[in-house]
Amino acid sequence: MNEFVDVLVIGAGPSGCVSSCYLHNNGAKVKVVEKTKFPRLVVGESLIPRVMDHFEEAGLLDALQQMNFEKKSGARFIRGKEVCTFDFSQNYTKGWTWTWQVPRADFDQAMAKEVVKKGIDLAFETEVIAIEFNGKNSITTVKEKNGNLKKIHAKFVIDSSGYGRVLPRLLNLDAPSGLAPHSAIFTHIKDVNRPKNDIISFDIIQTEVWLWVIQFSNGNSSVGIVGPTEFINSLSTTSTTEALRKAILMSNHYKDRFGTLDFLFEPIKLENYSRTVKKMYGDGFALTGNSTEFLDPVFSSGVAFATESGMLAAKLALKELNGKTIDWENDYSQYMQQGIETFRTYVEEWYTGNLQTLFFHQPENPEVKKKICSVLAGYVWDNSNPFVKKHKNIIKNMAHMLNMDKK
Repeated sequence: MNEFVDVLVIGAGPSGCVSSCYLHNNGAKVKVVEKTKFPRLVVGESLIPRVMDHFEEAGLLDALQQMNFEKKSGARFIRGKEVCTFDFSQNYTKGWTWTWQVPRADFDQAMAKEVVKKGIDLAFETEVIAIEFNGKNSITTVKEKNGNLKKIHAKFVIDSSGYGRVLPRLLNLDAPSGLAPHSAIFTHIKDVNRPKNDIISFDIIQTEVWLWVIQFSNGNSSVGIVGPTEFINSLSTTSTTEALRKAILMSNHYKDRFGTLDFLFEPIKLENYSRTVKKMYGDGFALTGNSTEFLDPVFSSGVAFATESGMLAAKLALKELNGKTIDWENDYSQYMQQGIETFRTYVEEWYTGNLQTLFFHQPENPEVKKKICSVLAGYVWDNSNPFVKKHKNIIKNMAHMLNMDKK
């Protein structure tokens, strides 16, 4: 029960599909193992435009377009009677001006089907239980659906296992997140009261508590509450259904629309979801997507980081397989960290209230809004944008000035 491949990809989510397709398209022998059975329910339903570059380069775009997912051309932030709307066509950075909002069960299934259609070996219900490295070569022991054990010999391993965090667990790479502990509860609702031309929205209940509403083309919407873990836990001690129902009733904007509607499944709770790792790569492996770092859902960056890291890891692994020397620290880890740190600043400044000050300030500054919009679209490696290059200070300083002007 031995199998020999160039690259083993762990996980068949967006990162795993993008990386395996790129490698396959460029002649590498790839094996993908996925612990679960598709379709499966997962969070991360709102994408940002940067992901479209990766789907196109991987050869997945046509298959996804045929699914007729809900188009996302921007996002709306609500705070009481104040509203701030971002339009991705008003970007500072040249790139995609739209993306999708997707039920992930359907979205991931469509990608996985295309992976198989391309001739890539994808094994569902196959769990990684051990791995050992001999230099850069590895032997991964997997347990198949029928209970049989198989050893997969690979020259490189890409961990796209997401929340499963396979290699971080097996290699002791987990590290505590620097972000404050937040949690979320979400479900889907048949959105019978949806108004025409409704767009994805974030309703701010308190500075650190907000409700998301993500519309799907099938007539359902994803509704979720996010806040400090202590607050989320205080909503109910008995059920997630009671907790989410209470949260919806806190929203003046959405309580009438969703307050009496049934939930399509018992709300799922994600507790203390932020994660990080000690390092993103090692001899013979790279970590991608949520197996490395997950920040916060407020700006929908999760899938974008998954596909960005999945595509980059695949490109670098292929070069290494072809005999080139790769500086994984500079070309992978530091590159990814730039984007992660930029988004981390935006998440932190969202919860301090400084970013909300910029969002809702009137009159709007169109140039500032364009530059922030590019960050929200996922173009967080464009250092010509001062809201990327100077992210550590620019939001804080600008919010301080605006608050001083008010006084």
